[in-house]
Amino acid sequence: MAFRPLVLALMVLLAGCSGSRPGPPTNLPAPTLSTTVGPGDVFEVSIVGEKDLPKEYRVQPDGTIDFPYINRVKVGGLEPQDIASLLRQKLSDAKILTDPQLSIVVKQYYSKKVSVVGQVTKPGTIPWTEGLKLVDALSQSGWFTPLADSNHVTLTRNVAPGKTVTAVISVDAITDGQQGDILLQAGDTIKIGQRVF
Repeated sequence: MAFRPLVLALMVLLAGCSGSRPGPPTNLPAPTLSTTVGPGDVFEVSIVGEKDLPKEYRVQPDGTIDFPYINRVKVGGLEPQDIASLLRQKLSDAKILTDPQLSIVVKQYYSKKVSVVGQVTKPGTIPWTEGLKLVDALSQSGWFTPLADSNHVTLTRNVAPGKTVTAVISVDAITDGQQGDILLQAGDTIKIGQRVF
């Protein structure tokens, strides 16, 4: 049976090829954190000593909110601390409150999304939240289909206007504990291709 060693060698070679994993991505820059609010985002306003005012507000499509006593306020594109300063100023100017102490906490960034396309159960977009990681995003998308190539997942990230960087990531290596999970930024696109049989 002279062909047996050859068959075994081919089996080992094929197994090695099918299980090959890319190393941790070295070309993927760290995510940039943007906490500006946009349409659909929900945040909470807490004012010291004012328990009767509504606490939760949703940013409208035009970037505004309806706030008691001062009506429509443009908040789209502002950071939470800037919204707090703006509301504080408007409440003081309208003589509604004197030197109000208020804070803003964003409950959900619906305007910031991550796209997950290809071989997952529920492809589409998911809301980005601070601290969202690759495995979290895949879980929210229903995880891989049976045809998915989980060893070669591509992540495309905007790094500058008109410029993107794409990295190939082995999710198997992450779930096996061989490399760390990947922190995502708003606007990232995750693409899962089909395995080659």
